[in-house]
Amino acid sequence: MRMYDIILKKRNGGTLTKEEIDYMIQNYTNEVIPDYQMSAFLMSVYFKGMNEEETLYLTKAMAESGEMLDLSAIEGKKADKHSTGGVGDKTSLVLGPMVAALGVPVAKMSGRGLGHTGGTIDKLESFPGFSTNLTPEQFIANVNTIKIAIIGQTANLAPADKKLYALRDVTATVDHISLIASSIMSKKLAAGSDAIVLDVKTGSGAFMKKEADAVALAREMVQIGTNAGRETIAIISDMNQPLGYAVGNVLEVKEAIATLKGEGPADLLELCLILGSYMMVGAGYAKSAEEARKCLHQTIIDGQALKKLEEFVTAQGGDARAIEDPSLFPKASIVMEILAEEDGFVEKIETDEIGMVSLILGGGRETKESQIDLSVGVVLHKKIGDAVKKGESIATMYGNDLKKMEEAKTRFLSAYTFSKTPAAKGAFIKWIITKTGTAKY
Repeated sequence: MRMYDIILKKRNGGTLTKEEIDYMIQNYTNEVIPDYQMSAFLMSVYFKGMNEEETLYLTKAMAESGEMLDLSAIEGKKADKHSTGGVGDKTSLVLGPMVAALGVPVAKMSGRGLGHTGGTIDKLESFPGFSTNLTPEQFIANVNTIKIAIIGQTANLAPADKKLYALRDVTATVDHISLIASSIMSKKLAAGSDAIVLDVKTGSGAFMKKEADAVALAREMVQIGTNAGRETIAIISDMNQPLGYAVGNVLEVKEAIATLKGEGPADLLELCLILGSYMMVGAGYAKSAEEARKCLHQTIIDGQALKKLEEFVTAQGGDARAIEDPSLFPKASIVMEILAEEDGFVEKIETDEIGMVSLILGGGRETKESQIDLSVGVVLHKKIGDAVKKGESIATMYGNDLKKMEEAKTRFLSAYTFSKTPAAKGAFIKWIITKTGTAKY
């Protein structure tokens, strides 16, 4: 078997076999196949596409290129959630404790953020002492005992995907649905959960700006998961404005805590209830999404979800006192109000620009080596459709560098568009995609 023949076959629109894809991924991972040949293959895929079987073979080959997490020692079916990313997305901090409080094992592998804000692990490290550096034995013991644990993504998880993504990034082959879907799902398959719920964002703050593209990606991922024997469901949710009001690590943790106390933003709670419902149904812990939703909401009302967060933080070395005493979190030295410059209604928010505000302040990473300032960020007071008076605060900014804050303030104001009449709000949850079809929510 030769890589040349595989490239030629795909260039001419042929269908690759499992053996050909396995050979290619294995030898590329082991550095037998050079970058220039893999680049030619990726460009061939970009123009000729891959069918359902080829995409599944590619996903499985990437998943099996490194460590496959064995969760068989964890009792019961395991559920996982993946988000395609957005601004203010602190869903895992709320969703994990809610689902775990109902006895559903949440064995999650998460990464650090690269971009406008930190990832789930960065946010959790806002709790003094919190560590995701657990041994496999500790990880499994924690899930069996308290039903939730989160560890850092290992370097050997789907290494073929890391190599391929880096190459796609410099060969203009990132934005191809099959390549995106196989990249995401290879890590989900390697992470070992039985049920996978995908939160696919669409809008100005999402990777998939167009709704039709988000639906196409979600369908492809659900198809891959289903064909790989995992219960897989996707939810399409809106990212034309930040999720909740807080953007920035500590600020998002505080908003997550408020949500678990029943005092958080409606959109964040709604998304967690929907994602959690399908996690429970997918893993066999509820017969219907409606039944699961009631149970999940009850964990907020009776305080069980908040108690589960305390147990989870404590079990991983964190100081859970910060849940009731926010002064224990890192604190910004400068607080600045951003005032509206005109009367009107919020018509539009360039959400990715709000993410850039957090990055400018130091709340994200421009490179993997960047150090995150956990204390900085912005809390919005006005979102789409809200009335605004000139001179009224539309956001509060937290930072430690006045020059950066002035730059971030200018960027923030340019992200808002105002109108004289109230703007219509689009649907927040747009589609539910299962193995049986696509339905409007």
